[in-house]
Amino acid sequence: MTEREKMLAGQLYDCGDPELLTQWHKAKDLIRDYNQTDSADARTKDRILGELLGGRGKNLWITAPFYADYGNNIYFGNNCEVNMNCTFLDDNRIVIGDNALIAPNVQIYTAFHPTSAAKRFGPPREDGSFAFCKTQTAPVIIGDNVWIGGGAILLPGVTIASNTVIGAGSVVTKDIPSNVVALGNPCRVIRKNI
Repeated sequence: MTEREKMLAGQLYDCGDPELLTQWHKAKDLIRDYNQTDSADARTKDRILGELLGGRGKNLWITAPFYADYGNNIYFGNNCEVNMNCTFLDDNRIVIGDNALIAPNVQIYTAFHPTSAAKRFGPPREDGSFAFCKTQTAPVIIGDNVWIGGGAILLPGVTIASNTVIGAGSVVTKDIPSNVVALGNPCRVIRKNI
């Protein structure tokens, strides 16, 4: 099993794997180009997103700056908007449904590390240095017609079902059902969304 296969399967994997580092650097270069493209240059931005993302529907708008790890694990439905300064750590799949609104400074994480330093780094090398830390992942799934408020943080493995609003500044630590408004740290349902 390759390190990329381990990564997508949620197993401990080596972030320093050459295949993963090649894709990581490619994504960073594409993101740099996207973030430096003139705001009105839709053709160039569309070309870059076509190279960067795993998949996308029609009418995707991402306001720069935007940040991601690999890019190719991010999938958008139709009619989605991502506002400025969002960070998507897509070490596993981030799947976003149709008509999603993602406010500024939203962070979506699919990666996490063992809490034990020994498991994160393993034994030190002969020169005293450590290898890249070991990482695990879990996908983040966002349904249709979801609005994620500014500064929200979505942790690995969460699903936010359709027609739901996540309040600004929320930390989503567990699944959120459909047709609700949820907020807080940790994020919790406060009412139905009708």
